Amino acid sequence: MSVAILEFARLSQIDPADIIALMNHPGVRRHMPLTQDGFGPADCATFVAAKQAMWDEYGYGPWAFLIDGAFAGWGGLQPEGDDADLGLVLHPAYWGYGKMIFDRIMAWAFDQMSFDSVTVLLPPSRGSARATRRLGFAPDGEITLGGELFLRYRLRR
Repeated sequence: MSVAILEFARLSQIDPADIIALMNHPGVRRHMPLTQDGFGPADCATFVAAKQAMWDEYGYGPWAFLIDGAFAGWGGLQPEGDDADLGLVLHPAYWGYGKMIFDRIMAWAFDQMSFDSVTVLLPPSRGSARATRRLGFAPDGEITLGGELFLRYRLRR
């Protein structure tokens, strides 16, 4: 993998067709139990508005990720109760860039936002959480959202 240029942008700057294609990709949907079938233009508009509302209310929220100028996915920190929860949704063509994106988000979370910890919620369908543990996250219980069970992991500063 060559050195890539990573940029963060607002989701509102991304062509909705690109977001729709990502959210409907079978490899992505497999790990998103809260996503309904048939993510279309109205769903996309609601999704982008909800993510922007997080920025407006909390001062943080998800970004769009651009790798060498191309939309690669979205993610970042989202408020989940009293926690800042990490989400990272990448198109399978960009799965090898997750660590680079993670490092940038964590530097921002701990250095600029001064969070004491960050959580990540994984559906049991993700199987082993070895990669999550390698990044320093430790098991921190379970949570049910939208009727779906998630395993929570926490990374402390």
